[in-house]
Amino acid sequence: MWDPGKYLAFADHRSRPFHELVARVAATSPRRVVDLGCGSGNLTVTLGRRWPDAVVEALDSSPEMVTAARERGVDARVGDVASWQPAPDTDVVVTNAVLQWVPGHEDLLREWVRALPSGAWLAMQVPGNFSGPSHELVRSLVDASWPALRGLLRPSPVLDSQGYAEVLDGCAVDAWETTYLQRLEGEDAVLEWITGTALRPIRAALDDGGWAAFRAQLAPLLREAYPRRADGTTWFPFRRVFAVARVP
Repeated sequence: MWDPGKYLAFADHRSRPFHELVARVAATSPRRVVDLGCGSGNLTVTLGRRWPDAVVEALDSSPEMVTAARERGVDARVGDVASWQPAPDTDVVVTNAVLQWVPGHEDLLREWVRALPSGAWLAMQVPGNFSGPSHELVRSLVDASWPALRGLLRPSPVLDSQGYAEVLDGCAVDAWETTYLQRLEGEDAVLEWITGTALRPIRAALDDGGWAAFRAQLAPLLREAYPRRADGTTWFPFRRVFAVARVP
């Protein structure tokens, strides 16, 4: 289950990659703009403001997120990204921090490109920090103390920028990577950050007592890897992988 409140606790940090991704889409008057994995809709609304004449289609697998998006006025629906197919008038597709949850999404990207009309834009962004301490420590803890959870974690579910450029071969592709040095606030800030994303499968698999025990073991490991500064903030390097493709 997605928790919109937990996810939006770091809304500024999570929204910056979205804006930088969409800024590279040069569509002027698209007929239909699709946000795959719209979440709570706080970013989807900016698509409607940029392209006010377009039909904005929004999809998310979480009923809780879709409810939150509808409360913002987004015409969102519950659906599976893996089974979505573009309508004939789809001129822009945006998928932000979603495809890392979809095994085999490289084939999906190829299918979408084949189905989209000529001149359409496909913009994607995924986190690329799966080899960072935040994720390595989770995997190490699971291997050492929580073997029943091992199947919930995948070592590296995304490609690098060149990998996505090759997947989207045949399109005009702009692919790049950015590592943001994020300044997080609060106690156990990195733990709170990954609780809203990477730790979701683990949280869903544990009861309240198990989850409290897991957090208690993980927290000091993250504090050592990401020490809190004298002013109470924590530096958290976060790599992101982007690709924007225009269909020939």
